[in-house]
Amino acid sequence: MLIDGLAAWLADVPDVRLTGWAASVAELLRTEPFPADVVLLEARLADGSDPVENVCALVLLRRRVLVVSAMPGGNLARRMIEAGAGGYLTKNHRLESLLSKVRELAEEKTACPPGPAADHTAGRDCVRPVLSPQEHAVLLAYASGMTLAAAARSAGVRPGTAKNYLERVKEKYRKAGRPAYTKLELAVRLREDGLAI
Repeated sequence: MLIDGLAAWLADVPDVRLTGWAASVAELLRTEPFPADVVLLEARLADGSDPVENVCALVLLRRRVLVVSAMPGGNLARRMIEAGAGGYLTKNHRLESLLSKVRELAEEKTACPPGPAADHTAGRDCVRPVLSPQEHAVLLAYASGMTLAAAARSAGVRPGTAKNYLERVKEKYRKAGRPAYTKLELAVRLREDGLAI
């Protein structure tokens, strides 16, 4: 019903159109490459997936993300913005506000709008640790939202080996003065260093 309503409303908007939809981020990623400049993401999806990891997965694919939620902003909104979402709108906003934000994100030159988590690196050169191809493969898979076991399978290694790679990556970032201890922080480092694909 919501999708039909949005599609009907956008039918009279010449410069914005709905190109597709999916019930979950996992379903959307299975249709990659999907033709969209901006992804409207419901904060809480029916599949119970983690909202922050959903943003990370889309941002790592260089998608601009606008979160739309029935819930007011707060800690979750802050975390999703830090993960790379370009904005967070509650559903009590007028449709014109949604349209304005979609246009704003679509016109941005960067595919991944930097959030507050990246602000500390602004204006100075980042020290980028040198990662081996195996470390990068495991990091990319893990930070995109996969479990450690799934990231290991994706990289073609055992879970124990994948865990060792991640520990080495974390140590390299710590030595570079840019510690990253959580999946979200690792995803932010990938974006900062341009290592996402």
